[in-house]
Amino acid sequence: MDIDPLDTIEKVDESRPGDRAAMRLNTIVAITVAILATFMGICKVKDDNIVQNMQQAQANKLDHWAFYQARNIREEIAKATLVQLRLSVATGSPADNARYQPAIDAYEKMAAEQNKKKDELKALAEQDQNDYDAINFRDDQFDLSDAMIAIAISLLAVTALTQKRWLYLIAMIPTGFGILMGLSGLLGWSIHPAILVRLLS
Repeated sequence: MDIDPLDTIEKVDESRPGDRAAMRLNTIVAITVAILATFMGICKVKDDNIVQNMQQAQANKLDHWAFYQARNIREEIAKATLVQLRLSVATGSPADNARYQPAIDAYEKMAAEQNKKKDELKALAEQDQNDYDAINFRDDQFDLSDAMIAIAISLLAVTALTQKRWLYLIAMIPTGFGILMGLSGLLGWSIHPAILVRLLS
């Protein structure tokens, strides 16, 4: 004798009203999980792009500081050479001094150029750090969103197993917070619970 599972479910539904309520709850849980998983996927794409931008900002900062140090070394070498040339002028003859002057002028110019370029690199490195901090602010929002939605999905799984409606309502708390933080990251809102971020970092 063939048994149709759908017929069996319908018979169960008709004979036991509690089963209909359980199926309704499971359907609501399944839809909620599907929506949360989709939202997490969208946030993940954006978060991955933000992480790439953070890595680029960090690389730029390190490069600029490295060039800053190189400029600093060049400036110090130029200044040390200037000291030696000026000491040579102070102890040399007037004829020798005339020959030192072009070198002194060249090293003075080099020291000034290196100092200027060094200051420009310092400004760029500091801007890179500011960019990194601004991007990291949004990355924190996505991290909190992921954590809250993961907690919500865990609670929803327990809800489906236990059939406790109050658990579904509790799951809506991290769900709402997770969606809020995800939207904040996606839309550039300035919501950022610093206390939670400090606890988790």
